[in-house]
Amino acid sequence: MPLRILVFASVWILIVGIVPVAGAQSHAPVVYLPLVIRDAFERTGEGTYYNADGTGNCSFDPSPEDLMVAAMNHADYDNAALCGAFIEIVGPKGRVTVRIVDRCPECARGDVDMSPQAFVRIADLSAGRVPIRWRIVSPALTGPIAYRFKEGSSQWWTAVQIRNHRNPVARFEYLRSDGQWQTVPRAMYNYFVASSGMGPGPYTFRVTDMYGNVLIDTGVPLIEGGVINGAAQFPPAP
Repeated sequence: MPLRILVFASVWILIVGIVPVAGAQSHAPVVYLPLVIRDAFERTGEGTYYNADGTGNCSFDPSPEDLMVAAMNHADYDNAALCGAFIEIVGPKGRVTVRIVDRCPECARGDVDMSPQAFVRIADLSAGRVPIRWRIVSPALTGPIAYRFKEGSSQWWTAVQIRNHRNPVARFEYLRSDGQWQTVPRAMYNYFVASSGMGPGPYTFRVTDMYGNVLIDTGVPLIEGGVINGAAQFPPAP
């Protein structure tokens, strides 16, 4: 298929080609353009810990091999906007980078509830609750972003989750049959849900991160409960 090229002013644009199925290798070229949006804002709050296993309100799978995970307070969770995001937390004894997988409804704005494995990197477990500061970071990741179709998805009701993304996802769109992009709203449980469906597929998806970086994947098949790799990963935030 021909390479799609889009250009927006003052943002990074990552150009990708056709999407491979899971496990396939992509050799699509990439093009980076200047970026002006930043997230240097540092938050403060309190850090606690809970018996985390990688699951939670973000609807991710258990990750026993990676328990550097945490639950975000309800205000900063912001209707799943930080699901899958990575944050660096600094506490009394050190710092740790965690992935947001859950929501802490009782936590105050700025608070983060971590796994014990993460908490012990910044404080003694016996402390229980400690002052912290944290910020969103853009770590190195292996592989491209991925799309997961929720169970029950069909051409008449379609729910898609973005996985393995370096930066927080701000917007998800699909290309309609009339050639127009359709923005899909995000549910609290971290799926983008088209209540009237997206049609039978295969689809062209456009994913934008919080910095304005854009990934476009074409030829994405509808596989209920399946995970399909994209062709590329978001560039690191400068």
